[in-house]
Amino acid sequence: MEKKAQRNFLWIALLVLGTIWILARHNRPIPYQTDNGLIFGTVYKITYQHDKNLKEEIEAELKRFDGSLSPFNDTATITRINRNEDIVPDAFFTNVFRRSAEISKETDGAFDITVASLVNAWGFGFKKGIFPDSTMIDSLLEITGYDKVKLSEEGKIVKQDNRIMLSCSAIAKGYAVDVIAQLLKREGVRNFMVDIGGEVVVCGQNPQKGAWRIGLNKPIDDSLAINQELQAVLQVTDIGMATSGNYRNYYYKDGKKYAHTIDPRTGYPVQHSILSATVIAKDCMSADAYATAFMVMGLEEAERFADAHPDIDALFIYADEEGKFQTYLTKGMEKYMK
Repeated sequence: MEKKAQRNFLWIALLVLGTIWILARHNRPIPYQTDNGLIFGTVYKITYQHDKNLKEEIEAELKRFDGSLSPFNDTATITRINRNEDIVPDAFFTNVFRRSAEISKETDGAFDITVASLVNAWGFGFKKGIFPDSTMIDSLLEITGYDKVKLSEEGKIVKQDNRIMLSCSAIAKGYAVDVIAQLLKREGVRNFMVDIGGEVVVCGQNPQKGAWRIGLNKPIDDSLAINQELQAVLQVTDIGMATSGNYRNYYYKDGKKYAHTIDPRTGYPVQHSILSATVIAKDCMSADAYATAFMVMGLEEAERFADAHPDIDALFIYADEEGKFQTYLTKGMEKYMK
């Protein structure tokens, strides 16, 4: 009887200890972790709350994405389409193409992925160009225009002219952020920030249990990305955000600055007062494309468009007549400013 009581006591003790262990494990806070790396010629930083490190899965997804939309990848879907190979594009490419067509139509061509030949000619693309003259620009404009390329019922890209080339660099990075955000959600992650080269998706809370804080750089000419002085800080969650600017990718020729934003409608680098455009949208792919479109439009046209589209919020930093930085906010953007 005494041995039986000892066994019962032992079982009860083990049960109590097991319960304590389970409760302690259950109540243990799930850690935040951060993965860093290089992709698409830029850096990524992903912070997320999860027991498991997901860097291997993240980089595998980014590699698949690169194999679809990187024009620097010789076997990528977009490269093969630019070579006029007879292929059916993958889902990554198709999703970007369809959203690009929608935004091109909305912005009257200020955003246009057929701008690749012009971007290359000005020296900002995936092929080295020769500084163009007006005759060359006129010739390249003949093969530029979102309405000159379609997605057929069979799912193939159909060009009006085989010389047309596509570049999704003004939307693909934003979509890559969305793709990684979707991966994290599939893994059960609810609190995270995905940042690829300044394009961002945030969800839930930061490690301090508050909104995520995103700094916006002052648009000071800085081709080496050394300057980190901030113009503003936004507090955001559950949004996609992208910034486009002409203060890092540019060059001077004969004393004149040429920036990487090319107007698909004129064929020339933009020359106006907007220095950077930041857009908040429901997804980063859209934010990325709209930010580029606003840099093409110029301040007045961009203000009108942003104010007429309550589904997006925008912040423009521009130079006034004296060269001083000024800021324009849509009404919806004000709630993020802290």
